Amino acid sequence: MTKQQAITTLMLDFGCVISKTMFENMELVERGLGFAPGTLFWRGPFDPDSDPLWRDMLDGRLTERQYWATRATEVSALLGQRWDTRTFYDRACDICGQAWFRGEFVDLLDDARRAGIRAGILSNELELFHSPAWLKTVPALRRIDVIVDATHTKVLKPDPRAYQLGLEALGATPEQTLFVDDQIRNVRGAEAVGIPSVHFDVRRPAENMREIRRRLVLSVTI
Repeated sequence: MTKQQAITTLMLDFGCVISKTMFENMELVERGLGFAPGTLFWRGPFDPDSDPLWRDMLDGRLTERQYWATRATEVSALLGQRWDTRTFYDRACDICGQAWFRGEFVDLLDDARRAGIRAGILSNELELFHSPAWLKTVPALRRIDVIVDATHTKVLKPDPRAYQLGLEALGATPEQTLFVDDQIRNVRGAEAVGIPSVHFDVRRPAENMREIRRRLVLSVTI
């Protein structure tokens, strides 16, 4: 029996993994924008029946970029404005502050670094959704060794080339790497090129974190 190769690199999505989803912070966002509770009724993975547009995205009829561009237009129209996705996300992030993030990822990344594990971001739209100035304030990103962002590479997951760009930036082989993403199609794309993966189900973050720590052979305290 072949011994499984140790994981020495961690490749993470950013949105919905290191950061929380917009849906998890919806009450804060509504209040901050001056909306009545329930104005933004769509709840994505937390209530797919409330969100036909989310179901269209999952079924491949539109991209995640198109989903959030549509939501940005809808939300800003309620305020008599017209926002792109980045403007919408920057407003939401300013409203939520540190509540936007999964703070346990800072501890995870610190523990990984102490264990000699390099960490990188592989994102489809990091700077499409977030301004570079805001990204500089994110504590978890200060613990990241490399960032590969399709905003600039134009190669989106689950294209096999996206994972290859991530591996090259990290200087790692597929077998050495653990990939984490909230979108199951991106997880399947990573697995198709031989990268062990964890699907980060945003409805069960604590369970996901325990699984990531277990796969990295880090202590499990949550």
